[in-house]
Amino acid sequence: MDISYQYSKKRCRFGGQPQFCEQGPEMCDSITTNVVEHKNFILRNPVHQPTQHTPFYSENNANTIRSDYSSSGANHAEGGWPKDVSVIDPEATQRYRRKVEKDDNYINCVMSTAPEMDHYVLQNNAIDMYRTYYAEMPSMPELERISCRTVNVYRDGDGTEATRPVSSICWQPDGGQRFAVTYIDVDFNRNARAPIVSYIWNLENANQPEVTFTPPCPLLDLIYNPRDQNLMAGGLVNGQVGVWDARKGGDPTLTCPPHVAHRDLVRNVIFINSKSGLEFFSGGSDGACKWWDIRNMSEPVEEMILDAVKSSFDVQTMAKANGVTALEFEPTMPTRFMAGTENGLIIGGNRKGKTPLEKIPLKMEAHLGPIWSLERNPGFLKNFLTVGDWTARIWSEDCRESPVLWSPLHRHKITAGTWSPTRSSLMLLAQWNGTLATWDILRRQHEPVLTMHVCDEPLLRLKTHERGTLVACGSQKGSIFMVELSQTLTQSDKNDKTLLTAMKRSI
Repeated sequence: MDISYQYSKKRCRFGGQPQFCEQGPEMCDSITTNVVEHKNFILRNPVHQPTQHTPFYSENNANTIRSDYSSSGANHAEGGWPKDVSVIDPEATQRYRRKVEKDDNYINCVMSTAPEMDHYVLQNNAIDMYRTYYAEMPSMPELERISCRTVNVYRDGDGTEATRPVSSICWQPDGGQRFAVTYIDVDFNRNARAPIVSYIWNLENANQPEVTFTPPCPLLDLIYNPRDQNLMAGGLVNGQVGVWDARKGGDPTLTCPPHVAHRDLVRNVIFINSKSGLEFFSGGSDGACKWWDIRNMSEPVEEMILDAVKSSFDVQTMAKANGVTALEFEPTMPTRFMAGTENGLIIGGNRKGKTPLEKIPLKMEAHLGPIWSLERNPGFLKNFLTVGDWTARIWSEDCRESPVLWSPLHRHKITAGTWSPTRSSLMLLAQWNGTLATWDILRRQHEPVLTMHVCDEPLLRLKTHERGTLVACGSQKGSIFMVELSQTLTQSDKNDKTLLTAMKRSI
């Protein structure tokens, strides 16, 4: 059925001016609904209808008439002379010059321009344009360019997808090019869910590890001997400590017997400054610190229970001991050490103490939860950094009531912190969202000077190279991200130590 409507008009009304008026709707035709076809109707929602509103352009090419150009010059070595004056004849030029100088217009022109020319001549004689002015003034300091970048990634090389979290990172001493990494992935009963091997990586080769260690159980910490780079000590999940040879790897060469080991897992192992260079001590969740000698691993040399008693008559017991989460030892103070505990305490120990009060002379309530990192400032040994309960705090042994500086509460958990070994005012913090925050307390105290998103997974461990240019960041998926700091963040200025000392006194 064709829908059509025929309009008719008289011939005399053709070409007349149209007269529009308001008029209601008029029903031309009505079509009833087809019930059969209505059942097959499907509603489209949403309906996408592309529409092009951009204007159309066309391109035309045309060849225009080519113009030829040529460059020419003239050597104007002599002033402009009239045609009747011979330039070669000096007498003719002299006569013409005298004639022009006697002209009134010439005299008026010279007299009007002489004062201005005299000014420029005197100015030229007063200022030497070839002289370097203000050479005696000190030069302006260069603009600081703060930056960092990821130079390499060392992924877990167990042959499967990297899912083992990094538990510790240790650089080779004396500025070496190798670093040791331990991984741990256990269930609630501390049974390994992944291979328990640990590696030594070379900076120049990120494809595969250089040395592989196969401990009897998951390895939590592994550290180099500062005097012998081929000797390494580590702490195990079952409470034992062992010694490895970095040249061949494999199984441990020495382990302590189980009956003299820690009652719980060993979180930290540190070599101490001894004459033989073969002594180290360990701390674990059982709340004990034990000193070991590699020459005789059958029993510990000494043991200290980290139970902060209130009087000299109290007896230290393992039942009240504080579990160790972080250890700190400074070689310049061979008998003293510091430990961070699971309940947020900082305990300072003295190995040569005879009474319980002399063995633990320092006790500070630092955080509300476990202390994940504890490290002394390499330039100011009385100041140390702690990380816990979503904040990072800087403490001083002279002020035990409160920290001297602290960061605001972060949205994401701070998992590790460390000082720069070459710049005393610089500290690095790793966060749960994969961000590396660089703090310089001389530049800013309320926010980091530089923040870098290293990866999408959480960062768990940080360790800075002795030269201060490289930072190894360990993630939850077993990757080590090597971050390079700029020269401004690596080198200390000549006034940094003076400014830090003045800041410490003012605080």
